[in-house]
Amino acid sequence: MVTAVQALAALTALQNPEQAATALAYHKVDRPYLGLKVPQIEELTSQWRADLGLEDRIQLASDLWDSNIHDARVAAAKLLTQARIKPDDTAAWDLICTWVPQFDAWAIADHVCIAAQKRITADPSRLDTVEGWTTSENMWARRAALVATLPFTKQNFPKDFELAIRDRVLGWAASYCDDRDWFIQKAVAWWLRDLSKHDPARTENFLAEHGDRLKSFARKEAAQYL
Repeated sequence: MVTAVQALAALTALQNPEQAATALAYHKVDRPYLGLKVPQIEELTSQWRADLGLEDRIQLASDLWDSNIHDARVAAAKLLTQARIKPDDTAAWDLICTWVPQFDAWAIADHVCIAAQKRITADPSRLDTVEGWTTSENMWARRAALVATLPFTKQNFPKDFELAIRDRVLGWAASYCDDRDWFIQKAVAWWLRDLSKHDPARTENFLAEHGDRLKSFARKEAAQYL
């Protein structure tokens, strides 16, 4: 069994002080950085996932997150990034949901959102929880509602329930259009751009109705593939 102390020691053994300083300057969030590359973290977490049962893996993810070390928080997200978790009870999802209000930078948020995508596609009823993120005071949580639902843009032959999900998320996106924050505008554009590859009609309809409320860069990116 891998303990949090052992996991942090394994991460720290790979630290790169020069890259850590670069990461701090780039992310602009005051927390410890080890300067690891994502493939280095993934190599460790892949082994930990193989060695640990679900309960121990969730506990390790929680402990790594609580360390507040950037690279350890990425590792925590990677521990829970798995399409099939058996049994897929609420423990992994519940832990992810406790992290969302703590988001304060895009990189950690995006890694967690990838883990969230797997849990949401496994159980779309979890969108009821995600909808609560759309009104959060935390901009990163609002953004996460779109990033975590990106898989629903990608089906070429969606089922009726998937079309309903698209319309639901597009409703959230419409409520974001007047938000001037760059990251929110970028998230709306990202969702629409990905959707346009598989459902151009919905994308065009959204832009016709709401596009004038988007910043010009977001409008342009959303229509990139139309």
